[in-house]
Amino acid sequence: MAITDDFLPVPVPESLSATYLVPTARGSGAKPAEAVAALGERLSDPVSDLALQMIDSPLMTVDTRPVSQFPELPPDLLAAFGATPPQLEQLRAATELVVVQAGYRAGWPPVHEWSARAVATAIAESLDGDLIDVFGLQFLDPGTALRSLPDNDGRVRLVDWILVPYSPTENGLWFTTKGLRRFGLLELQAQEVPTQFIRAWGAIMTGAARRLLRIWTESLAEQDLPAFVQLPMETTVTSHDIAVAYGNPEKHESAGSAVLRLDLDPATDPDADSFLTLLPPAAEPAPPAVYFAQICTRLFGTGQTEIHYARPSDAMARAVEKARSSLAAARARFLAGDIPPGVQLVVKYGLATDEGQEYVWASVTSWSSPARIVATSTSDAASDPTVRVGTPVVIETVDVVDWALLDGRGVIEGGWTQAVLDERA
Repeated sequence: MAITDDFLPVPVPESLSATYLVPTARGSGAKPAEAVAALGERLSDPVSDLALQMIDSPLMTVDTRPVSQFPELPPDLLAAFGATPPQLEQLRAATELVVVQAGYRAGWPPVHEWSARAVATAIAESLDGDLIDVFGLQFLDPGTALRSLPDNDGRVRLVDWILVPYSPTENGLWFTTKGLRRFGLLELQAQEVPTQFIRAWGAIMTGAARRLLRIWTESLAEQDLPAFVQLPMETTVTSHDIAVAYGNPEKHESAGSAVLRLDLDPATDPDADSFLTLLPPAAEPAPPAVYFAQICTRLFGTGQTEIHYARPSDAMARAVEKARSSLAAARARFLAGDIPPGVQLVVKYGLATDEGQEYVWASVTSWSSPARIVATSTSDAASDPTVRVGTPVVIETVDVVDWALLDGRGVIEGGWTQAVLDERA
């Protein structure tokens, strides 16, 4: 295939490697082949055969080293990626590490990863401990690790092999993937993602990873590895891609899809990672934040509670009064930068309709004037076709009836009117 403007050439690494650790404080005495055989039917036949072949080949090494000979693993990062206190204690108390390493060429199946994880899992179970995936900086108990490995039909869930971390920035959330490099592909990133779509965008990123990984591995199916794989500049991520990545191909109920453009973001630091950046399509006029909100809504809904035509009551009147009395303090905190990272300030305001007030939520982006709020709508208005998820709105402060602080789990402060509605429900 000739290089054209429709494709993005991505270099193929000559080889890939996987490293897993098993901390132990009582000596390993580990015999890899015996440990793998002891897993029995809990390890699928293809993976068991593959692991035993790799053990007997120069492509895998299994050795035990004193902890002092291995670079220290940061407990805070392990905890951030899910390590439990007992698992961190295993590492702290360990005197030795069983190190399982395997290497192989890029392509499918990822022989190095499947075999190394299988052997490390077997050894961890024989020692009544857990294993550490060095690439993902993740502790895995043997049961979880076994479930991540292919079944007898070679099926795996991509979510067991990649992570989608995010962090707040001035313009929204910065998402990345961590795990595509296991397969030789560059990691993905996206910036300016609206904070109310953490789960939806994480799923879309995972679906995009699945779609691109399939293109990548199919391009590496030939005996001789190419120097580059040409990825399409624009790719369509479907609800089916997302469902398959999560291991539920039969449960994708909609036929929703989203087109995303790829851009290569090469690292300027030789020790840093290059990324494939996800962007709106070239012909899309909307900025990234608005487009990302639109496709999240198309595939998953608004993700926010829409409140329409609420009937007045004493409890609701008290909730509105409490929200309005503390609104000035909320603005002061917003202007002072006292809103924690990863948390957004949202306000609920009324739109006049023939049937009464329709109440919708919006995420505050600017509040320089006490009388006027600039925000981004987090829900679609039934009465106003110009108010859609991700679109900018200007709100008169006198129309605000509630405010709240939201993180990825929900309301952490405020939301008094919503509490009244929830209590009614």
